[in-house]
Amino acid sequence: MSKTKWRSVDGIVLLNKPLGLSSNQALQKVRRLYRAAKAGHTGALDPLASGMLPLCLGEATKFSQFLLDADKRYITCLKLGKRTTTGDMEGEILSDEAVPQLSDAEFEVILDRFRGEIEQIPPMYSALKHQGKPLYEYARKGIVIERKRRQVTISNLTLVSRTEDTLTLDVQCSKGTYIRTIGEDIGEALGCGAHLQSLHRVSTAGYDSQDMMTLEEFMTLAEAGEVQLDAKLMSMDTAVAHLDQVELSALEAREMVFGRQVENHTNLAKGSLVRLYNQAEHRFLGLGMIKDRFIKPHRLINTSELANK
Repeated sequence: MSKTKWRSVDGIVLLNKPLGLSSNQALQKVRRLYRAAKAGHTGALDPLASGMLPLCLGEATKFSQFLLDADKRYITCLKLGKRTTTGDMEGEILSDEAVPQLSDAEFEVILDRFRGEIEQIPPMYSALKHQGKPLYEYARKGIVIERKRRQVTISNLTLVSRTEDTLTLDVQCSKGTYIRTIGEDIGEALGCGAHLQSLHRVSTAGYDSQDMMTLEEFMTLAEAGEVQLDAKLMSMDTAVAHLDQVELSALEAREMVFGRQVENHTNLAKGSLVRLYNQAEHRFLGLGMIKDRFIKPHRLINTSELANK
């Protein structure tokens, strides 16, 4: 079997992660298709979850944290009346109770408790680490670790549909939110328990779900050639599109890539991060930080050819 010849490829692709694969398994499959020397994902989706998984290739990995920190949107279906050991379909059933017959208005009253700023206790079946090991490793051994409450923001929680024993919800939330915990907590508020039946991530950081591609679609493009595959790469500055931009002259751009600060002509507050571009080509250089009268380099991409001019 021939050894993969890795190449330098920079950009972001949006994978519609399939069920059954871990985020890292999905990442490695796409990375091999691109033969990308460097790659990283932007926040894990459980194997039982599907949907948007932005993958950063090459220099784009320098900005993956911004996507990890971004708001996310999910469509989830809760199975009411049954609590499980894991809070999802994989776990053993702990209880089976009758689901109360409530009107839409009564459901809304309960859902309203979970809108805005709320507190959550992270689930034991999660990748959150304790003493270097993920909590799910302790959970599988029957060990319960005390977890601190954390504050998260639920900016939207809409009831999409419901049956006698299911609720389908549209959830937009801040980083660190556990949808599984929302499901369990709603079940407790109803008095009958609940667990996650399905979870699909619709969006991250405002990326359009229509730009997602399945693993099969990536494979088809790879068979057609790397030109077609590379055409699906999104610019790495889309990961930081929420930041203000600053255009630099050719001289300022050269100073910046040498690691030197340049004069600040903006009115932005000290400590603000900005996107930096070479004015002539509108080429993305990376991020700078406002420092009083100057802008200093913060996180730059590889622009060695500019430094050599």
